[in-house]
Amino acid sequence: MYKACIFDLDGTLTDTLDSLTYSVNETMKEMKLPEITREQCRAFVGNGAKVLIQKALEAAGVPEEDFFPETFLTFQRIFDNNCTYRVKPYEGIVSLLTELKMRGMKLGVLSNKPDRQAVHVVSEIFGEDLFDIVWGQKEGVPRKPDPSALLLMAGDLGADPSEIIYIGDSEVDIRTGQAAGVKTVLVSWGFRQPEDLRKAGAERIVDSTQEIFEITKEQEE
Repeated sequence: MYKACIFDLDGTLTDTLDSLTYSVNETMKEMKLPEITREQCRAFVGNGAKVLIQKALEAAGVPEEDFFPETFLTFQRIFDNNCTYRVKPYEGIVSLLTELKMRGMKLGVLSNKPDRQAVHVVSEIFGEDLFDIVWGQKEGVPRKPDPSALLLMAGDLGADPSEIIYIGDSEVDIRTGQAAGVKTVLVSWGFRQPEDLRKAGAERIVDSTQEIFEITKEQEE
């Protein structure tokens, strides 16, 4: 029987593309560099803030070694003030989480977003009571797709790998779940197209939150 669901944040639980695009472009404007498009930002996210800025600088055609340190510090400051800008949960997510909680399921969030912002977004959008654990990217902890944090979170939730479901929206999430040896579900409404997820090795892609709820009950049948 599944005991816990661990979710990615951006593109899985919450639509954060506007906040990320806005913060990157405010950073680029301050640095007097070309802005990126919303679709570029969609393609750049998933591997954490440092990679996002590295890809934005690459798109701007400037040498990373000259611009990255100041650009990243600028982004951290701007994003810290705008991490909930136009952020909203995807359709059906709040109902799904409430239903899972009522059934006694432990719930966690594991994100490559910086920890401070990940905790703030979850608290602002979902409150303090739905999730048992919320972790973002922290210094000294390998970021996804390294499975270490996912397995540590499972342990803290009192579940073996066979007793958790990991839900995400990107190639990073596929690799994370596979490396951890856990049931991995990908959502079709996030930052990647379903065909890209299939090419990356996704075995289960869902189109609705109801499908996630049904998967949590599969071991009961």
